[in-house]
Amino acid sequence: MARRALKLASWTSAALAASGFCLYSNKYLDPSDFGAVRVGRAVATTAVISYDYLTSLRSVPYGSEEYLRLRSKVHLRSARRLCELCCANRGTFIKVGQHLGALDYLLPEEYTSTLKVLHSQAPQSSIQEVRQVIREDLGQEVLVLAVKQLFPEFEFMWLVDEAKKNLPLELDFLNEGRNAEKVAQMLKHFDFLKVPRIYWELSTKRVLLMEFVDGGQVNDRDYMERNKIDVNEISRHLGKMYSEMIFVNGFVHCDPHPGNVLVRKRPDTGKAEIILLDHGLYQVLTDDFRLDYCHLWQSLIWTDMKKVKKYSQRLGAGELYPLFACMLTARSWDSVNRGIGQAPVTATEDAEIRDNAASYLPQISQLLNHVPRQMLLIFKTNDLLRGIEVALGTRARASSFLSMSRCCIRALAAHKKKNACSFFRRTQISFREAFNLWQINLHELILRVKELRLASWVLALLCRLLPTLY
Repeated sequence: MARRALKLASWTSAALAASGFCLYSNKYLDPSDFGAVRVGRAVATTAVISYDYLTSLRSVPYGSEEYLRLRSKVHLRSARRLCELCCANRGTFIKVGQHLGALDYLLPEEYTSTLKVLHSQAPQSSIQEVRQVIREDLGQEVLVLAVKQLFPEFEFMWLVDEAKKNLPLELDFLNEGRNAEKVAQMLKHFDFLKVPRIYWELSTKRVLLMEFVDGGQVNDRDYMERNKIDVNEISRHLGKMYSEMIFVNGFVHCDPHPGNVLVRKRPDTGKAEIILLDHGLYQVLTDDFRLDYCHLWQSLIWTDMKKVKKYSQRLGAGELYPLFACMLTARSWDSVNRGIGQAPVTATEDAEIRDNAASYLPQISQLLNHVPRQMLLIFKTNDLLRGIEVALGTRARASSFLSMSRCCIRALAAHKKKNACSFFRRTQISFREAFNLWQINLHELILRVKELRLASWVLALLCRLLPTLY
């Protein structure tokens, strides 16, 4: 177990080093601006964390109370070191740290609770420092290969390529403003969504002025309780919003960490509202990718394992398709085979996934190096959304799968109608679409009746018990 924790922590630091190192030039005299300094910090942090795990846990019997107590302390020390590394190296390290802080279902609580500070209290940089983040010289890629020699099983180049492509887009504020307006128009039928208005007359490529909208972070249950916001409703809205983006429109906001997704009660209606911020990073999905992804999720939801294999392989998973399905759903292969909508997530399953994650890092790395580049940001988005669901206690609810299934049905039907060669064929497809959506609505109604019946039983039981207690 100590070895697994050590491996996971070491590779996390190595990934930080690889992604951050290749993105910074050394034009200024601040030592922190030199790529070698950043990599040196990352390597030193990795070494300290590794040594801490090795020396602190090796002499304690595995599974004992003393072992668990010491492991928690080592987790916390290591998480603080990683957080300090992110704050010191800034830039891409902050982005990776924000992502790690949202992986409640995968990383130990000590890591996620420590790194969550980066969602809303990340260190600020001067304009000079921000401008320097965009690296034009590709010569430093050879140094990434040097990092790879330290971790030969991990393929880093996909991470480097994506960071090079995405970071300049995230730092172009005109691009961010255009994305914000596009997604606001695209999802205007969702009355629960608020995208702050852009003031173009006061915006440039380096300055973006937008409407100020206040709210609490989407993973802040205390804020929601104080403001009487239903966490289940927020989770449903979030699922609808992202299903529409991914499956129907193919234009996906790819940075939904809790600092970028706020909630509030609308001042005019009192209804719950989601505020979507930070529109710098979007993924545009090709139609072929989007439709294959629709087919894959339909297969996962309805437990059609032949099609799970088929569409996983079409998306580049090859013979690693079981791992691919597990990564998409954050469920064990047994649960995928039983049906992700049928078997609820258990604490035992979550612990098993966390404990075994490090063992599969070479295969995960291989998979990430072979899937289409569009898939990488979808993985990131899924991870962040799943972290929000875990924080809200709404993970893997049947209603979330129903929203996804509706969007998949609509997207696939729209594609078929677009390519249909006759009015009769288009009508046939429309009837089939309507029937499938009706089936989902009926299934949702049955689920709600069951939930209401269960709630009635619980209420009746409490009414019987309370008089006897008092």
